Amino acid sequence: MDDTTLGGYQQIHGRPPAFGAADGQAYSVDTFTDDSAEAGRYGAALLFVRWGEGERPAGHLETDYIAFGATPDDALAPVLALTLEQVKAYLDQCVARSTA
Repeated sequence: MDDTTLGGYQQIHGRPPAFGAADGQAYSVDTFTDDSAEAGRYGAALLFVRWGEGERPAGHLETDYIAFGATPDDALAPVLALTLEQVKAYLDQCVARSTA
């Protein structure tokens, strides 16, 4: 098991990874898939929860769907295989888009 990937990190550490972002906020990351197949395929994306004072969620950012598959698990597999460096790059893009 490799904890440099999103899925590996979650399995080894039993929790989602956390990142600091350019906006000075702390974020943790998880994944989600859409509830129903659109055009015969499911989409999977990243959801970044922004943490505020008192360890309470203070907002969130999310990517567009970044992988697709015939089932939710098929769509999720490439997202879980992303390296933490790639996940951080997605977070940076989301933060830049939200502050633009």
